Amino acid sequence: MTLTVTHCVASIPTYPICKHQHKPPRSLSRRILSRSNRVSNVNIPQSTSLTFEPRNECECFNLYEQQVPYGQAWAWQKSIVNEKKTLIQRNEDCSDSLFVLQHHPVYTLGTASSEQFLNFDIKDSPFDIYRTERGGEVTYHGPGQIVMYPIMNLRNHKMDLHWYLRSLEEVIIRALSKVFCIKASRLKGLTGVWHGNQKLAAIGIRVSQWITYHGLSLNVTTDLTPFRSIVPCGLLDYQVGSVRGLLKEFQSSANCKRARLPDPDDGQLLDITCKSLIKEFSEVFQVRINYETISRLELLERKPVNHLEEETN
Repeated sequence: MTLTVTHCVASIPTYPICKHQHKPPRSLSRRILSRSNRVSNVNIPQSTSLTFEPRNECECFNLYEQQVPYGQAWAWQKSIVNEKKTLIQRNEDCSDSLFVLQHHPVYTLGTASSEQFLNFDIKDSPFDIYRTERGGEVTYHGPGQIVMYPIMNLRNHKMDLHWYLRSLEEVIIRALSKVFCIKASRLKGLTGVWHGNQKLAAIGIRVSQWITYHGLSLNVTTDLTPFRSIVPCGLLDYQVGSVRGLLKEFQSSANCKRARLPDPDDGQLLDITCKSLIKEFSEVFQVRINYETISRLELLERKPVNHLEEETN
């Protein structure tokens, strides 16, 4: 099997380019975290094959049960990136951050994305469209898809974008292999993780002054229909797949025993996948996960968001 993540990098749009923009409710963080606190301290199973000593701390906003408007999550990322840049300028400690969530249905493009990969009139889009500063072509985010936005200070890890992209791929490959026996792998010349010609996940990043943002998305229980309205990541000869879809294919196979939940429902599947992704993220990047509380997001909402500087390496 193969899993897909697509590399995307671009520049900051200050607005969605589609008329269907919805403003997030005020104090969204209070509403989101009040309902997600019960999963914020999940006991992630410890790996039996790998032990490590975390070198760095990583604050984690585990909102995977919620559908966060894209614009809101984007604003949170930019606020944290600016915060980290300020800390670095002051020669103060700058640790890592991680958002885990779902989005309302939305299409996003990198700054260099071509509208030829949209199979509809951009003025009559079925969902909001955002042109972002990540790289790569158009992709879709929606319910049933787990999105991870790592905001990493690569000075604390390795100042190498190739290494960073391969590490994000490794997180997904390990998570799918260990929990679902999905043999995920990379395809030569393509950023991402694949199963055959099915793309299960997409990776799109931006790096500014060695601070990363944007990240990866994994189709778990996602309705794949909206992908038919685009050419995902500009790749014409590949399909889009999901974890749920692959597990249905495996139901009659005796090659893999999924002892804990042989046939999980959608909620269980999202929960299992989320825990596995966070666990593998912690191990791959050797960080200690510290689950953040409501006050942190409320503080971000009160801070003004400044235009980020152009990408510098």
